[in-house]
Amino acid sequence: MIQKKICMLGSFAVGKTSLVRRFVESIYTDKYHTTVGVKVDKKVLNVGEQETTLLLWDLEGAETEYDLRKSYLRGAAGYLLVADGTRKDTLYRALSLQLRAEETLGPVPFLLLLNKSDLTDMWEIDARERAAIEQKNWKIIDTSAKTGHGVEDAFRSLTEKMMEKHNG
Repeated sequence: MIQKKICMLGSFAVGKTSLVRRFVESIYTDKYHTTVGVKVDKKVLNVGEQETTLLLWDLEGAETEYDLRKSYLRGAAGYLLVADGTRKDTLYRALSLQLRAEETLGPVPFLLLLNKSDLTDMWEIDARERAAIEQKNWKIIDTSAKTGHGVEDAFRSLTEKMMEKHNG
């Protein structure tokens, strides 16, 4: 069995913990709990013929790349950058966190999740900003921890990218 470490990166209150809970336990709560340090969850996912155990490291919110502890990143096979679609500043913070992660891990697979797709009428991130990110060849997935939209797809897509790198 293959085991892969995935880190959840993003600002405070973007939905990292809610996305992990939705993926692992299929539940959602709108009660906000600040993650202190790191919380680790586990889920087995079948990708093709391969059974893969995902170790999901839900890292505390980071407002700057300097808040992101390099020690938490070590050993990650990939990561999910999470931004809150209703708060444009969280997108810019995610972009700086990505630089820190790449500096620490090298070019490992990652995806950008624009969370809270159930609130698109309140989104501050527009098509122009999205297009600028897509110019970098980043994969963006709209997610909602509340409805479950895109959540399974996000974790599965990242796992497939990590397995391609593992097998390639």
